[in-house]
Order: sequence, then structure tokens, then C-alpha cells
Amino acid sequence: MGVVRDVEPWDALLAAGREDERLVATTALHARASRSVAIPNDLHPAVAQALAARGVTELWSHQAAAFAASRESDVVVTTGTASGKSLAFNLPVLDQLCRDPLARALYLYPTKALAQDQARALAELAVPGIRPAIYDGDTPREARGAIRRSANLVLTNPDMLHMGILPNHEAWRGFLTHLVAVVIDEAHVYRGVFGSHVANVLRRLRRLRGDELRMLLATATIANPVELAERLTGREGFALVDEDGSPGARKTVAMWNPPLVDEALGARRSALSEAADVVAALLREGARTICFMKSRRAVELMARFVRDQLPPELAARVAPYRAGYTSQQRRELERRLVEGDLLAVIATSALELGIDIGELDAAVVVTFPGTVASLRQMWGRAGRRGRMGLAVYVAGEDALDQFFCRHPDEFFDRAVEAAILDHANEQIFAGHLLCAAHEAPLVPGRDDALGDDWEWHAKMLVSVGELHADRRGRYVPRHAERFPAGEVSLRSASADSFAVVDATSGEMLGTVEAARAFTTIHEGAIYLHLGRSYEVRTLDLEARHALVAPFEGDWYTQPKKETDTEIERLLDRREALGVTLSFGVVRVTETVLAYQRKRLSDHEAIDLVALDLPTTSFSTQALWYELPDNGALGSTPIDALLGSLHAAEHSQIAVLPLLAMCDRWDIGGLSTNLHPQTGCATIFIYDGHPGGIGITRRGYLLFETLVEDAHRLVSECPCAAGCPSCVQSPKCGNLNEPLHKRGCVELMGQMLHQ
Repeated sequence: MGVVRDVEPWDALLAAGREDERLVATTALHARASRSVAIPNDLHPAVAQALAARGVTELWSHQAAAFAASRESDVVVTTGTASGKSLAFNLPVLDQLCRDPLARALYLYPTKALAQDQARALAELAVPGIRPAIYDGDTPREARGAIRRSANLVLTNPDMLHMGILPNHEAWRGFLTHLVAVVIDEAHVYRGVFGSHVANVLRRLRRLRGDELRMLLATATIANPVELAERLTGREGFALVDEDGSPGARKTVAMWNPPLVDEALGARRSALSEAADVVAALLREGARTICFMKSRRAVELMARFVRDQLPPELAARVAPYRAGYTSQQRRELERRLVEGDLLAVIATSALELGIDIGELDAAVVVTFPGTVASLRQMWGRAGRRGRMGLAVYVAGEDALDQFFCRHPDEFFDRAVEAAILDHANEQIFAGHLLCAAHEAPLVPGRDDALGDDWEWHAKMLVSVGELHADRRGRYVPRHAERFPAGEVSLRSASADSFAVVDATSGEMLGTVEAARAFTTIHEGAIYLHLGRSYEVRTLDLEARHALVAPFEGDWYTQPKKETDTEIERLLDRREALGVTLSFGVVRVTETVLAYQRKRLSDHEAIDLVALDLPTTSFSTQALWYELPDNGALGSTPIDALLGSLHAAEHSQIAVLPLLAMCDRWDIGGLSTNLHPQTGCATIFIYDGHPGGIGITRRGYLLFETLVEDAHRLVSECPCAAGCPSCVQSPKCGNLNEPLHKRGCVELMGQMLHQ
């Protein structure tokens, strides 16, 4: 039974915040009553008995609904944090495996840690005849054959499916032949480039297995769960289960804005320092707290800042938690959390994804995590299992953070975003088509699981010497000795990439698309990987790798570059807000000229370092709009025109993530007073990944909302002439010059009043 307290441990903190106006707004999320139902009569007795042995005598209504729906169709379950989604997909799978001794199931998780957690949960449930096993890069080679032969429930990740299972499907023939269910947990993670790749991996799986199986997806709350499920799997007819039957704790949600330290510049106190004060105040009152940070370095700094404010006995109960810990370290931290030994954990998003950490009083999220969906998932950690909770959002100085602070009511009510992916991205699809041909010859008229247009793409691969048609008309690899899956990274839109190698350990940290390499891993760049900072020591253009070393300095880098766009193909066009709005394919050409070092504390420039790098180009999707001289530009002074266009471009890029689940780093832009192809002032906003993944398509469709949000972002900012909270961008290739805030407001204001 939950404890009801007249005085909550955060009352004094919120009162102080109201008094000095750091507390922008609060809202109350009311408790949600549970809806439980009886265990279904048609659930296999072995599963029902295993549940009873664990004390489970009823199901939440959505778990029973998912079980019933799975009898007839594929299912996508979208309910809140800690709502028991795992049981919702485990029940139909375990039921099938118990009924058919030959049946097999495949579980896909985005991280190894989540697969380990689910394997542990299945082992504890101990259903007779269920033989779960993890198959990933850490699985000993000597154990892999036994897993293929005897495990009837394999837990893996998309990378292992892509690199280890599908290319070796002959060794997996027995498993795949009897595969009856595929579970895709945390499906909202599969968006953007990663999601576009995984969608192709799943189509390759369907091609080899056939469609006589059930697909079960679980996702956090997003705007388009059925569309995501269909785009990800290539199958239609998903049943949606979205009525959450689990109990929801009553909680207070607070929006907290650090105070201004320079009103003219729009500079505010550090969100990290402000959040440290909030967390320390909660701990002094005994509130068990989790604090979410964006990077590993921020996690370690926050833990130190909080400990410095506490007496030794409390400081010892504060621990950082981040990706990169060993499984033993993670288990020890989780045990201390669950048992109450730890009072606070400072975490990256490693704890956002479904890991059980017991009861907590408060969740503090420091700066906007990129999507409302992620923010609400993090907030779901507060007040779990019947307790009153507090969720705090500490805003940073970024444009979206300050936009939300000026519209707290709208923010609290704001709909979650749509998850965007595009499996048909030409470069991504071509790589997977080559992988599919390596797995088995491509047969015209038969391999429709790959998509309607695969034959056209196969002919393109023939023309470039990657495939050829055999005597039976099948498409087969021209270079059979190659291993194409090894050349396709699931996190890159292009096969042409640079390896990033830690020079101190020799470990390959990841890859960067060639189209983005010169802006992100040039010599001297500060490169972030899994929240950890590295400094690029050398970039070898011939060997296609960058050598990096761990970095602890107090600056970051921003490249200065020249960008041009060439319209290659018009796909759609309409008149909107007094401008001609277009969507299509453009070629982006970039030359990185230099980079600027800036202090982390106040973003002041330290120096500018020249670079000598070749020009790069790539094709991608874009929206662009042409502004007639007699229209929206009518009252804009000519000397401020370039700055006005540039500021409008920045502000629209800043708010586009509100419409699509993406990061502003996934988007690029260009503004010009005279584009050679349009003949007039034009603003381009383009997908930052080669080929595009659908981000700007959504901006094109919702252009009116995009401009309205951008206008409010800039016009309501209290700064005098532009700041990081409105028109300045941390990724601007022109180092935020020129920018004209007033002209930008007038320009978009006139567009909105057309």
C-alpha cells in the first residue's frame, strides 16, 4: 500500500523555486487506477503455473489484450514506463513454445544490457521446456553451436542478426525453419539511420524465413506506433494495444529554469550546477532520486558536485551509472538501488531503457533529452509502484529548452513525436540488397519481402559491377569472396566511412560517414562517443581512420565551413505562407575551412585554427522555400537580409525535432539571398545523412507548424540581438555570423500573416 504524506520531501525546494522564479511551472499527474483481469484460460498450463509460483495471479488488462490480439495478428504494445510490457510479449511467445517443442523465438534488443536483463527474468520465471540463451558478440565461440541447436528462445541484437545470423543462415537452418515469433523490444529506438538499417535487416530475415510467424513489438509512447511497426517490419495489419492497465503513481512535474546571469546576452547559470543544487536538496530531505544527464562526463561531474554539497554519510550513497560499466558493476549498482543502500544515482540514458531499479521518489532530467517521448519515459521513474513522485526538468540554454520554459502549459500537454525511418534510403537499401544477394540469390518476382522496387536497385548494382544475373535470371554477387555485411554499419547511412580508433587502447570506437567526417573528426576536433569526450589527434584520409585520445579539457570545437546546395530532383511543391515550398533531392557540397575552440562554461571563443581538407558532397532529401522580393522580404532592410534568412534557417532547424524524433545534429541548412537555380532568396533545410531518412519530408508536410513554432521561439526570447536560446546554433558552419534577430522575427511574422 502506498504511503500518503502531508509534507513531501520536496515541498521546501519547490517553495524556494517559486519565490525566486526558478520554478517556472508545475502540474499534477493524477494516479492511474490499475485494471487487472484473470489469467486467460487458454494460456498454456506450464506458463500459468510458472506465473503462480512467482505470485502472479492476475494480469494487467493490456497484457491480457496483447495475448488475445497475438492469436490473430502481429501486435505493437505502447504503454508507460514500468507497465509490464515484457510480460505482454512473453506470454504469447512462451505459450507457443510450450505447445510446440520444435518452435523457436527470436528476441531483439538494442543493447546487450537489456538482453541480459530479459534473459535473467526468463530464467527466474523458469517455465519448463523454455531454454533461453543470449547470442551476441560476447558469446563464446565454443558455445554458439550448442545455442543454435538447443536454445528455443534466442536473445540478440540487430548487429548480431545482421552480421552473425543472416549471413550464416545455413548454420541456423533448424532454428529459422521453426521460427514462430520475433519480439522487438524498445522499438522506438529504431528510428533515423539506425531504424532504417534495422528495417532492412528484418526484411532480410523475413525473406529467408517466410512470413508464417508472429511479430510482437513493444515501444514507449510515440505518436505513430502502428506506422513505426509497419515501416520497421514491412508488414501490415498490426493490432495496437495502448490502454495501460498498470497502476500509475501520482506525481508532481516541475519545470525549473536556471536564473539569468546576463540578460542582454541571454546567458543563464549552468544547468549542471543548478541541477546539482536540486538533487542535493532532495537528498538532504531523504528523497531517493535518479538524475539523468546527456553524457558520461556530465554524469561524473554531477556526481562530484552533488557529493561536495553533502555530509560524508550522504555523499557515500550517491553513485554514477553510465553505459560502459561491466555487467558486474551494473548489477552491484542495481542491487544497491533496489535494496535502498543508494540514495541517488546519476545516470545517462542507460537507465532510460527498461531496467528494473526499484522504488524512487524523484527523477531529475537535466536539459531536454531530444524528444518529449524520452523525457516522459525518464519521468516515469519517479513515484513507481504506488508512491507519490516528483519529476523535475532542469532547462538548459538551448533553443528548445527555453522555448518550453516560455510555454510550460503547452509543453506539459504536448503530444509525443513521431518516430521516423526510411528503409528505402537508396544508399542504405543498396547495401542490404547486396547482403541479401550474398545470403541467397535474388529471384525476380519472388523476393517481395525486400520491397516493391528491389529489382530496379538490383539492376543499378549490376551496372556498377556489384551484382550480375546468372543463367537462371537470378541476381548473385559478382565478388562472392567478399563479406558485404561487414561493410555495412547499422549506424551509418553510407558505406563510405572513417573508423574512429582510441590511440591509447587500439579499440575501434565506431565509424563516421565520409560525408560528415571532416566536420566531426578533423584534427583537433572534440569527438563524443557514448557520452565520453575524445580529442582527434590525426585524421588519415588514405587509411580512412581517425586516431583519438580521451579528453578532459574545458573546451569544445565548432567547424567553420562553406556549404552549397544544388537541386537535383523536385519531388513535391506547394504554395504555403506566401512562399513557394518545395521538397526533393539536393546535392550538398561542403568544404571545412577551420575550427573554433570554445569554452564549455560560457561558449566564448578561444581561437580559430585553419584546416586544409578536401571538398565533400552527398545527395540527400531537403525542403526549400523561395521568398519573393515583393512578399515576406518587403520590410526587411537589405543590409540585414542575410542575417535574417540565416536566423530563420537556424530557428526552424531548432524546432524541427519537435515534429520528428531526431536531433538538430541530424539536420543541415543553407540560406542565401540569391540561389542560382531559384533566382531569388531561398532557405534550404536538408537531412544531414546521405540519401535522407524522412526528417525534412515531415517538415515539408507540417511546414506551417514549423514556421509558427520557430517564430514563437525567436520573438519571445528576451535577449537583445540573438542568443543560444533562439537564433544561435552550436553547429553553425559560419560560426553564427551573420544573424539578425529582429529581421528574422519580421520575416516569419509576415509569412504567418499571409
